[in-house]
Amino acid sequence: MLKKLFNRKQSDTPAIDSNAIPKHVAIIMDGNGRWAKRRGMPRSMGHRAGGADVLKQIVIAADDIGIRALTVYGFSTENWKRPEQEVSLLMALIKEYLNNNVKYMHEHNVRIRFIGYIGALSEELQQIIRDAELLTQNNTGLTLQLAINYGGRDEIVRTIRDITSSVKAGTITTDDITEDYVSSQLFTKEFSDVDLLIRPSSDFRISNFLLWQLAYAEFWFTDLHWPDFTKETLLEAVAAYQKRERRFGGLRDEE
Repeated sequence: MLKKLFNRKQSDTPAIDSNAIPKHVAIIMDGNGRWAKRRGMPRSMGHRAGGADVLKQIVIAADDIGIRALTVYGFSTENWKRPEQEVSLLMALIKEYLNNNVKYMHEHNVRIRFIGYIGALSEELQQIIRDAELLTQNNTGLTLQLAINYGGRDEIVRTIRDITSSVKAGTITTDDITEDYVSSQLFTKEFSDVDLLIRPSSDFRISNFLLWQLAYAEFWFTDLHWPDFTKETLLEAVAAYQKRERRFGGLRDEE
């Protein structure tokens, strides 16, 4: 499978360089509601269409090409502002996704982690989350980080509180607070810096997602709504990423 992805000849699927694969890719899974509206369907149908099947194929495709971590925005701290019926549906879909797909991910050597304040979720969902992490914790393939009740500002505030508590307790000093140390205290920890952010559905913003981790990420946007996202779309994004010159504050080669 991996060899096929690197050597595709079809005009609609770009070839990618196996030596320049982004290590950490983040995706804002946007456009479910708009996808449904264009088809005269209720928003709930869009959320369901953008659920298990789409994410499953993207996870497997990402693992096949060598991406090490895939972080996806499942439910933000701001999503609680949506109508109660829609929030309940989203929670039910998250539960359904995990119940139906954790075993599949485990069989494909995918490690599942969750980022965000899980304590605000129902006890049932918290237990499902703990079980998923426990089952897959020793897997060595791609790490799928599901952002549930996650907000970039909330993450930073919680991290500041934890670091402040450590200083007060004498566990660390202020001199110990470096960029690397802060990164090690975030939800993402092992995979902090994002190489590539993908956002479908025509919006050009990051929506309070991974604010610290996106400092030097490359952004890629598409008009496609998330339910229409495919592994070919992922390859297109990776191919575009590989054409970028990542300077991290330095000069261009010709400058």
